[in-house]
Amino acid sequence: MTKIATVGEILVEFVSHRPNCGLQQIGDYSGPYPSGAPAIFLDQAARMGATTEMIGGVGDDGFGRAVLQRLSEDGVGIRGVTTSSGLSTGVAFVSYYDDGSRDFIFHLTNTAADHFQLPKNILDPATIYLHVSAASLGNAAMREMIMSSVREIDAAGGKITCDPNARPELMRDAAVRDCLAEVMDCAFCLMPSTSDLEFLLPNLSEDAAIEHLLKAKAEVIVIKRGAGGATVVGNGERLDFPGHAVIEVDPTGAGDCFGGTFVSLLAQGASLRDAGVQANAAGAIAVTRRGPMEGNSGPAEIAAFLNRARSKEAPV
Repeated sequence: MTKIATVGEILVEFVSHRPNCGLQQIGDYSGPYPSGAPAIFLDQAARMGATTEMIGGVGDDGFGRAVLQRLSEDGVGIRGVTTSSGLSTGVAFVSYYDDGSRDFIFHLTNTAADHFQLPKNILDPATIYLHVSAASLGNAAMREMIMSSVREIDAAGGKITCDPNARPELMRDAAVRDCLAEVMDCAFCLMPSTSDLEFLLPNLSEDAAIEHLLKAKAEVIVIKRGAGGATVVGNGERLDFPGHAVIEVDPTGAGDCFGGTFVSLLAQGASLRDAGVQANAAGAIAVTRRGPMEGNSGPAEIAAFLNRARSKEAPV
């Protein structure tokens, strides 16, 4: 059976209840929420029925145990997770502004989040889907392990999927830009947001950018539009999925949830249309709950959400 794996940060997140505080004013926070883009993605992929393996690190502390318990309960393989007794689990703090922008403070470097080993003999490179979240490439220690895995799996005939997540602060680092370009060149599925396209290919229209990306190894391009839905291009077809009207509580992790759903279904043989429909719904569900992994969902919840959406569209 095809297995989906990720290599990268595992952490917990605390979310401010006070908007516009800039993480500098006293206020109430919720947490610790299990988090980390690769972990959110893989948790959703497992909930959608895929066989998975998480490769990363946590501390031997309450935060680490909370994340591992969540991943294990949701069916994520955790044999590749290193537990470090002398290092703490990575932590992030986030606050929101009324315009939807966010402030993050991350404590990852020199924590258990970037001190782990690539496991041996638990992955078959030829049958793996390896997902890369480009945000993980910003950490030098994780970057080395991610790129080693990408090159091994690509050479063995496995498949690479990538969320470019081209944050400007990351793209100022030449090493990150070079590694992201290498990953994108060998990925069979790319899932950029519209802002990623604008940053990575600023002189191209969206259609031209898609054509440019398809000239490499990519067979499937997914354009994530946030509340505007998504577009999937592949197999000679273009599929547009409109956004769903929901009340947004916390958008963090929604793109990872979308990607986890989409790649999980592709790995299980679903069509691009079915994978797109369900991923689009999963992303909408994700923003309705506080906490980056709290909005992850399974097939039954997605089916119920889509049934409600269809009933609202039906004429009275």
